[in-house]
Amino acid sequence: MNELLFSPTSPKDQVFQQVLEYLESEGFSIVSQDRDRPWGGFFVIDEQQIKKFHDVFFPDVPFTEEQYAQKLSPKFLLVAPDARLSWQYHFRRAEIWKLLFGEAGIVRSMTDEIGEERSMAKGKTVKLSQGERHRLVGKNNWGVVAEIWMHTDPLNPSDESDIVRLQDDYSRK
Repeated sequence: MNELLFSPTSPKDQVFQQVLEYLESEGFSIVSQDRDRPWGGFFVIDEQQIKKFHDVFFPDVPFTEEQYAQKLSPKFLLVAPDARLSWQYHFRRAEIWKLLFGEAGIVRSMTDEIGEERSMAKGKTVKLSQGERHRLVGKNNWGVVAEIWMHTDPLNPSDESDIVRLQDDYSRK
């Protein structure tokens, strides 16, 4: 995997462009992107490429053919230096994360009490359970995290509205 290099002062547009070019060079199709999140943003990868996405970024996580047939919502999250996502959980999904480039931290807890922030290890898979409280945290540099949603109700898959925010730096509900 080619290393993407950012600095804490890299402009957001430049970081997004580098990640976009990386994904395209790896043969991934972007179906949507959001560059307007106050903490950074994300790229959504074509669902038809889930097997390739899994094989490239999560080969250490076994998937069944049944899981491949479900919606898995592959994404790349980009978190800015010193920014953080809301303290949140989800009713209809678990998540799998892996830090690929840069730096990021994670906070997690099974209760509403905010746990201790820990640095994410590059290349190490993190599995978040349905209902587990969590937060992705930007450290001293941009962080790029691959993500797969594991929908707990395949007939009613999770979406961006399936976020319960317990605390948010940007006053979102």
